[in-house]
Amino acid sequence: MSLISEENVRGGNVFRDLSADDEEWQPTEIESLCMNCYQNGTTRLLLTKIPFFKEIIVSSFSCTNCGWSNTEIQSAGRIHDQGVCYTLKVKSKQDLNREVVKADCAKTRIPELDFEIPPFTQKGSLSTIEGLLDRAVAGLEQDQPARRASEPQVAEKLDEFIQKLKKLKDVEHEFTLVIEDPSGNSFVENPVAPQKDEALTVTRFKRTVQQDQQLGIRADDDLEEEPAGNDLDTMRGEVLVFPTNCPECNAPASTNMKLVQIPHFKEVVIMATNCDSCGHRTNEVKSGGATEELGTKITLQVTDASDMTRDVLKSETCSVLIPELEFELGMAALGGKFTTLEGLLEDIKDLTVSKNPFVCGDSSDADRVEKLKEFGEKIEKILAGEMKVHIVLDDPAGNSYVQNVYAPEPDPEMTVEKYTRTFEQNEELGLNDMKTENYQEAK
Repeated sequence: MSLISEENVRGGNVFRDLSADDEEWQPTEIESLCMNCYQNGTTRLLLTKIPFFKEIIVSSFSCTNCGWSNTEIQSAGRIHDQGVCYTLKVKSKQDLNREVVKADCAKTRIPELDFEIPPFTQKGSLSTIEGLLDRAVAGLEQDQPARRASEPQVAEKLDEFIQKLKKLKDVEHEFTLVIEDPSGNSFVENPVAPQKDEALTVTRFKRTVQQDQQLGIRADDDLEEEPAGNDLDTMRGEVLVFPTNCPECNAPASTNMKLVQIPHFKEVVIMATNCDSCGHRTNEVKSGGATEELGTKITLQVTDASDMTRDVLKSETCSVLIPELEFELGMAALGGKFTTLEGLLEDIKDLTVSKNPFVCGDSSDADRVEKLKEFGEKIEKILAGEMKVHIVLDDPAGNSYVQNVYAPEPDPEMTVEKYTRTFEQNEELGLNDMKTENYQEAK
C-alpha cells in the first residue's frame, strides 16, 4: 500500500492542516512488528503541519497483544540555510510555560548545571520549558533501579543531580536554557510579541561541515568546505535556475537567481521561488558585496501613504524598529527582502499577527490576543497614512537600503547614520575571528 498517493503529490497536498472537518484525510495504517512481544501490531502515519514546526510526520504504534504503544514526531520540513540558537534567561515560573518546539537534531544546554542533551538523543517534540525539564528528569531516572544495584555510587550522584534539575522548576534562582539547532527548525515562544523579549536572545549561525554531515546534506567523506564561486561577471545578465522544494508544501519547485544593480546603492543577489503546486511565492535577497566597514542606521519618517511605495532592501542582518509602537524585529526574522515599505509592513503584520500560532487554540491568551489585534490595527493605520511613525532599519553589516525619492538630492524625511560596530555585533557577523591582513595563500 502506497503511503502517499500520486494524486496528492501532484496536487501539493502531501502535508495538510489538521482539521476535524476533513474526513477524507485519514492516517495511513500499516501492519508492523511489535518490538516488545514480537507479535504484529499497527503503525499509523499522519502527514500534517503544525506552526513553526512546518511539516511533520506523526507516527503512532499500538499492539493489541501486549498493550505496548509508542508515539513519535519527525520533522519533514526543509532544513533552513542557517542554524538557530535560542538563549533564554528563565527568571520566573511564568517562563516555564513558554511553548518550545525542539527538533531532534537540536542540542539543549543548561550552563549553570553543566548539563547538556546531545543532538539526536531525543525525538522532536512540541512542549514547554517545564516539559523539557520533566523529560530530562524522566530520561535520567529511567535506568536508576538497575544502576543502584550495579553502581550505587554513580546512582547516588545522579540522584543528587536529578534533584537539582527538579529544583529548577521552583525558579528560586535564575538559570539559562540554550537550544542550538543547526537545522533552524526549533523555536522558543516570545510571550510579549510583537515587542522584543528582553529575556530571549535569538542568533543565526552558519553550519559547520560536521553539522551538515549530521543532517545528511553533505557526504560523510566530504571534508572540504564549499568551493568558491565563479567570477560574478559571468553571472551578470543571466537568470540562474536551480531545483529546490517549496517551503510550504514541500513539492518540487524552481528557484530563480539574478544579480541586480540597485541605483545609488550596490549590487545584490535576488532569489525568487514560485511553487506551481500550492501557489506559494517567496523572495530572498543577499548582498552581492562585502560587509561594510561601518554599520548603517536608516531612519525614515512616514508622513503619508505615498511613502509606502518606497523601495526597501532589508538584508538578513538588519533589524527593524518602530519606536512609536515599541516594536523591534530582530535580524534574520524575515530574512533578506527587496520589496516596498508597504510590503515590509505587511510581512511584519503577517509574522506577528496573522500567522502567529499562539493566538488560537489551547496556546491562546486573551490579553496577548488583544495586544496583537491592536498592533495589527496600528499597522493598518500606518499603511493607510493615518498614523505618522518612524521606521528604523539598523544594519550592522551596512547592506540595507531605503529609496531616496529626492535623489540625488538629500531626502528631508530620511536620515542615514554610519556607526562603528560593537564587539558583540562583530561577533554575530563572525568578523572577530576573521583574519584578512597579511594573508598569504599556502604553497
